[in-house]
Amino acid sequence: MIPKTLDNAPWLKQPEVQAIFALLDGASGVTRAVGGIVRDTLMGRLRPDTDIDMATELLPVTVMQRAKMAGIAVYPTGIDHGTVTLRLNDVSVEVTTLRKDVATDGRHAEVAFGTDWAVDASRRDFTFNALYCGPDGTLFDPLDGAGDAVNSRVRFIGDPERRIAEDGLRVYRFFRFSASHSEEKLDPAGLAACQAAVGQLDHISAERVGQEMVRMLGLPRIALTVAVMAEIGLLGAERDAIKALLRYEMLGGRYTSTRLALIGGNDVQALQERWRLSNALVDSAKSIGDAAALIEEDKLAWAVHRHRENAVEGLALAAARGNWSRDRLAETAREIARLPEAVFPVTGKDLLDYGYRAGPELGAALTRLEALWVESGFTLSQAQLLGHLAH
Repeated sequence: MIPKTLDNAPWLKQPEVQAIFALLDGASGVTRAVGGIVRDTLMGRLRPDTDIDMATELLPVTVMQRAKMAGIAVYPTGIDHGTVTLRLNDVSVEVTTLRKDVATDGRHAEVAFGTDWAVDASRRDFTFNALYCGPDGTLFDPLDGAGDAVNSRVRFIGDPERRIAEDGLRVYRFFRFSASHSEEKLDPAGLAACQAAVGQLDHISAERVGQEMVRMLGLPRIALTVAVMAEIGLLGAERDAIKALLRYEMLGGRYTSTRLALIGGNDVQALQERWRLSNALVDSAKSIGDAAALIEEDKLAWAVHRHRENAVEGLALAAARGNWSRDRLAETAREIARLPEAVFPVTGKDLLDYGYRAGPELGAALTRLEALWVESGFTLSQAQLLGHLAH
């Protein structure tokens, strides 16, 4: 049974949401909630941080005027596309005027404002994203998207190839939503259209692709989806890496940086350039990959010393890559846990006090002592280490 209303949706009960609905004539059907907040409420997948979006027949200037008169903070966050953000207390709502496409180049669309809800729905990407509801929770479903939502189907609106031609990023969104909302089941028509579009997506900005991929990498299950993306040539991931990704998920792993290290292999840097990834994310992936390499060489103490908390994810990565038994994984985890948290107790100043002069000789001595300390499992004291200098 497809429900007609969103029963007991907690966000609909918020006074701030109802106040914004009232401000924008929601009871008359002039303004409705739209998109992810409606979809995820219907699917029982609502998160506390899900954005609240509304669509309205009112022009942006009217929305802004009404908000200012009511004392509601208003920000022109996407005014060129008809979007403003209203903030009341701690609740933010993004309000967008109904639109229709005038022209598109596959990356940017030229739009005109309108009042036709069916037209607004038809320009969206997937049927379950073209769902609306009023302030009482009554659903407005012009494209039968509720059935797809209830049955966890990610289906393009109308002709998939046309939707992709309007915005090539929808290829990546198809795979992300299939992983997040469809248990990695891929609609055949949508998949065929995405495969046909491979090789024609160079016009999409690297930042937009990277944003989609990073969101995908943080989902609970993505290995099967990544395998298909690689098979059709959308993603350059090796077969062994995909197998390891699946094993990582079977271990319960879902850390974005570890998945990036798995997919990127020895060349995470190439993915950073391709997807414009943040330095922090790439540095984390590299650290986890390096920790895994040390663990694979049975250099557990070095992995912990050099990579700290990333050694734990490095262990998961090594186990997934090597298809370790659970007994081996558990024993290695215990060995790592037995290593104490410690700071190398010798500094350059200590060696200067000991009689060394600043320079290569001091650096070499410090490196030698550090190696002794790490290989002792961090047990040698400062005095014991300095004692080695006499030998």
